[in-house]
Amino acid sequence: MIDLAGVELTLPSLAGPVAILRGIDLAVGAGESVALVGPSGSGKTSLLMVLAGLERASGGQVKVAGLDYAGRSEDALATLRRDAIGIVFQDFHLVPTMTAQENVAVPLELAGRRDAFARAAEALESVGLGHRLTHYPGQLSGGEQQRTALARAIVARPKLLLADEPTGNLDGATGEQVIELLFRLAREGGQTLLLITHDPALAARCSRRLHMADGRIVQDERAAA
Repeated sequence: MIDLAGVELTLPSLAGPVAILRGIDLAVGAGESVALVGPSGSGKTSLLMVLAGLERASGGQVKVAGLDYAGRSEDALATLRRDAIGIVFQDFHLVPTMTAQENVAVPLELAGRRDAFARAAEALESVGLGHRLTHYPGQLSGGEQQRTALARAIVARPKLLLADEPTGNLDGATGEQVIELLFRLAREGGQTLLLITHDPALAARCSRRLHMADGRIVQDERAAA
């Protein structure tokens, strides 16, 4: 599902070029659950952004779901995200002027799906929000907003789910509910899950843990069988 070889990311700064990712080699199979852990500034979010096609690698090879990112246009990468990748951010990124159902339907509408609203309703039902279809983000609790964002991430049935500290803005009990939901949906959909977390207990639930430091993967642990 993920195949990275020698991936580098260098970004400009006032002090000159800064190496963010320094030669990442990584292979992740379909259906794996992977926790990306490490100190702030180690490159975790940058790696996720490269995988999502939201940041162009400066060097190396990036392949996701069998597709090589090299030479692909921004439109092509956007289509890949729409069809094959679901993303859940710490900040929910819901459109405040759209209802929950409208927010979730957006990826399917962009794909020209006539059943976009019916599928959005099903996705919201699957995260326990079937009764909140017509509510706006401002009328939802933090946990409900994150569940709406999760429904939007899975509505197109992507092959890969990326999550960046998905419970960072939630209280402990609500965060635990969202995590249970994330793992259940990934398991039921047969999706590959890669998530960034600072929570050791959450990382321990994944089948694999990647430790990052200074832009490199310094340890790759697999859960005991």
